[in-house]
Amino acid sequence: MAKSTARKEKVDSMTSASKKQNGAIYIYGIVPADVEVSPDARGVDGTDDGITLVEHGEIAALVSEIDADLTLGTPDSLMAHEEFLDATAAEVPVLPLRFGAVMTTREAVVDELLTPYHDQFHAALEELDGHAQFVVRGRYAEQPMLFAILEENPEVAQLADEIRDLPEETTRNERIQLGELINQAVAARREADTESFVETLEPLSVHVSVREPTHERDAAYVALLVDLDRQSELEKAVKDLAEQNADLMEVTLRGPMASYDFVMTARQDTERWD
Repeated sequence: MAKSTARKEKVDSMTSASKKQNGAIYIYGIVPADVEVSPDARGVDGTDDGITLVEHGEIAALVSEIDADLTLGTPDSLMAHEEFLDATAAEVPVLPLRFGAVMTTREAVVDELLTPYHDQFHAALEELDGHAQFVVRGRYAEQPMLFAILEENPEVAQLADEIRDLPEETTRNERIQLGELINQAVAARREADTESFVETLEPLSVHVSVREPTHERDAAYVALLVDLDRQSELEKAVKDLAEQNADLMEVTLRGPMASYDFVMTARQDTERWD
């Protein structure tokens, strides 16, 4: 998607004139070179030293200078990284580095990252222009979900009734069988609910990616790449889904956020930048 090179857009970012003696360059993601930084965000080190651009051609890396011995991957640094990229994605196209990357100098960023992959990054940014990722998640309420399974599966309900008042030590095998049957029923219900969510949300999306459940009570877990002009339509559709499923699950919408699920590396050997 083309955009005017005369346009200057604000990224939730900070400028800095400081230089660290034992420094390294932390990379958050790739943006168009014509973005404009704004002085109101903190980097992963939590200091006021700032986030700036390293430009090359029509693209730029969002970077901050950090101490080379800074411990990364902490909850605070990961949250700062994610929040900064999500705020950026709401304003401009950004190719996020999921966990960031560290290079020795700003020159190395140009020589080893921006120059070799300039055309691939630029093409990907044009595709993302005007779009952002949203994540819709349904999570079952435990008791209502169990009641629904027993109602929909008579054999499960019968087995549960048979062993309800019996000692656990004498019904161990039956309880294992019951647990397996319930898990199978939850998986089947999850698949059906996911299909229903996708059917509803796909017309509002450019791309859809179904995520694997990360919790036993996850229902639908879907990432969407959405035109920001249709954000209000998406919000209404998710609100409707939440109302329709209120007795069984909680439905949440997160976004706009950086498009982690939809950024593909152009070559296998660029995976180290993800």
